[in-house]
Amino acid sequence: MTADAGTYLYVVARDSGAPSPEGLAGVAGTPLRAIARSGLVAYVSTVPLAEFGEEPLQRSMEDLDWLDATARAHHRVVEAVAVAVPAVPVRLVTVYSGDEQVSGLLEDRHDDFCQALDRITGRQEWGVKVYADPAERVEPDAAQEGGGGASGPGAAYLRKRQAGLRSREEAWRRASARAERVHDRLASVAVAGRRHRAQDPQLSGRKEWMILNGAYLVDEERHAEFVRTVDELRGEGGELELTGPWAPYSFAALDEGGEP
Repeated sequence: MTADAGTYLYVVARDSGAPSPEGLAGVAGTPLRAIARSGLVAYVSTVPLAEFGEEPLQRSMEDLDWLDATARAHHRVVEAVAVAVPAVPVRLVTVYSGDEQVSGLLEDRHDDFCQALDRITGRQEWGVKVYADPAERVEPDAAQEGGGGASGPGAAYLRKRQAGLRSREEAWRRASARAERVHDRLASVAVAGRRHRAQDPQLSGRKEWMILNGAYLVDEERHAEFVRTVDELRGEGGELELTGPWAPYSFAALDEGGEP
């Protein structure tokens, strides 16, 4: 490897001796290859540091088209490997100085990788998003609506505005309680569940509140039960969006400190 190239790491699995996925290109169209060490295998590609070095990356990460194309290529590799074997995905644009550094990582963090692989083997990640309509109003009671006190157009407007704010706050409280119930129910079927930050409406493409952005690690033999539970919760009201199964990004971190 030349000094102007780095090693891009996608995913780590146990070394079963199986060949790398054929015909699969990584980021920037670079060929996928494998580095084996200590019973583990890292799937990598060689990338130019002119594009993936520290300073160029700082600029590139602000280019949404570049970021989208890179993320798609990264996830394509991860999904292809994860379909074949249990695999620990690595964070987007994780670039090392060379193969030797990746090989050292496999040896130094062998036990951590094995623990992560044990945690996800036979399991897949499902995503569930729950939405609530912010326009859905909660009717104020008569005492709140009447209000008493001062009269006149200004006072009436203020009472109406206060009632609207109370209605919106109550709608949010009820929606949040609904999200908690949904999360608890799904987590009871899953091995583990995590609540991610709700997506910005510009990313979700929805005007509704996203009140739950959950990820759930589910045993393969309980997939049908998990999907059935989502359908039951959907029937109780509200809009639920199910995605997956995915490679277990949310549950494959090596430790509390996160990914390598």
